[in-house]
Amino acid sequence: MTGYGKAEESNEDLSISVELKSLNNRFFDVSLKLPRELFSREFQIRDLLKTRVSRGSLTVYINFERKSSALPFSIDYDAVSEAYNSLEQVRKQLKLKSVVNLENLLVFSNFFQKKEEKEINSGEWNLLQKTIKKALAELDRARRNEGKQLEKDINSHLKKISEMLESVEKLSMKRIPEERERLRQRISLLFDSDEIDEQRLQMEMVILADKLDVSEECVRLRSHLKFFYETMNENESNGRKINFLLQEMNRETNTIGSKINDAAIGQIVVNMKEEIERIREQIQNIE
Repeated sequence: MTGYGKAEESNEDLSISVELKSLNNRFFDVSLKLPRELFSREFQIRDLLKTRVSRGSLTVYINFERKSSALPFSIDYDAVSEAYNSLEQVRKQLKLKSVVNLENLLVFSNFFQKKEEKEINSGEWNLLQKTIKKALAELDRARRNEGKQLEKDINSHLKKISEMLESVEKLSMKRIPEERERLRQRISLLFDSDEIDEQRLQMEMVILADKLDVSEECVRLRSHLKFFYETMNENESNGRKINFLLQEMNRETNTIGSKINDAAIGQIVVNMKEEIERIREQIQNIE
């Protein structure tokens, strides 16, 4: 599901900013943009993100800004000495009268190196966790708002499927006596009435009725619809379970279409499959 969350926290030495951007994805994929001092904490950050997000493409931006009082500098004196000696040697070789001074050395900015911590301390890590959790809460709020809109759309498709299923059940019940009478008429055209084997005819009618009967498929499909509603109302992540239910709904719908050779029911079955496919497209956005 798509969403955005941002949070900021700070203490006397450090300001932390965390941005989260979520996009639709069937799987859980995380892209972390971290400052160097957080590299050793990458797996811990991923585990923290998984506590609130289990599906989707998540991009995470974490920015550290240390305050001036917390930014001491250290000088590489060995490098400065080597640079001075090299410049002095050049001066003598070229027989320059000027002397090597501090201004010449300042040209080489790499002699002044910012002091960087190899990794953050426990207090900074706690502050970072707090910031990430706040950003996740914002992201979750945005995703829930989107989820409410998706739920309305999916419920409308489920309602249409349920209504079409009722139509299929009614039409299929009318089909059995109609097909029975059609079979009797076809046989009567081939044989004189006294030659018709009524027992064999009844047996063929039973077989035909069994082939045309889709009551079991309708019952299973209605059961899937009921379970679908219940699953959507659960609090836990159910995207994969819902996707499986859609596969089963599509299977039962295909069976109904293959068992009943009727144009009217066939059109309803096609419409049902279209509604299922629309739900499937939306389900890809649900965690």
